[in-house]
Amino acid sequence: MQTNLTLTTLFLYFFISTFSTSILAHDEAQTQDLVHSSCIHSRYPKLCLRTLSNYTGPTKSPLDIAQAALHISLAHAKRVSKYLRSSKSEAHGSNSSLSKRQQAGLSDCKEQIADSVDELGRSLEELQMSNALTWVSAALTDGDTCLDGNVRADVKKRVSDVARVTSNALYLINRVGQSWNGKHKVKDSSRSKN
Repeated sequence: MQTNLTLTTLFLYFFISTFSTSILAHDEAQTQDLVHSSCIHSRYPKLCLRTLSNYTGPTKSPLDIAQAALHISLAHAKRVSKYLRSSKSEAHGSNSSLSKRQQAGLSDCKEQIADSVDELGRSLEELQMSNALTWVSAALTDGDTCLDGNVRADVKKRVSDVARVTSNALYLINRVGQSWNGKHKVKDSSRSKN
C-alpha cells in the first residue's frame, strides 16, 4: 500500500511539474513573440528586443510592453543624469580642459537630461496616451538638443543611448495609443510591487 501511495505521489508530482513547465514555456514563448512583434518596426529594433527581453516586469500585453519601454528609458535617463551630476567636468570650472562653450554645453545637457527624467517619470505616473506621447516626445527632444550641443564624446554616447531607448518607448506608446484611440487612462501596474 505504501509503495502504491509513493508511486502515485511521484506520478502526480511528475505530471504537475511537467504540465507547469509546459505552461511556463508556452507563456514565455508568447511573451517573446509579443516583444518581437512589438519591436520589429521600432527605430532601433535590436536595442528594443535586447532591452525588453531582459526586462523583469510584466510584458504580456502591448500596454505592458509600452510601460516596460518607459521604465527602461527612465532607468537609462537616470543613469546618464547621475553621470552628468557626478562628472568632474562641470561648468563650474573643475576641468580646465573644457572650453567655455563646452562647459556651457555640458551644463545645458545636464539640465535637459534632468528634464527628461522628470518627463519620463510623469509619463509613467499617468499613462494617458496623449500625455504620455507629449512627455516622451519632450524627453526625446531634450536628448536631441543635448546631442546638438558642444559636449564630450562620452556624454554624447550616453545621451545617444537614452535617445534610442526613448525613441523605442515613443514608438511603443504610439502603437498602444493608436489601438486605443488615446481614450483610456491606465495606471502603472508596477507601482503595486514597490
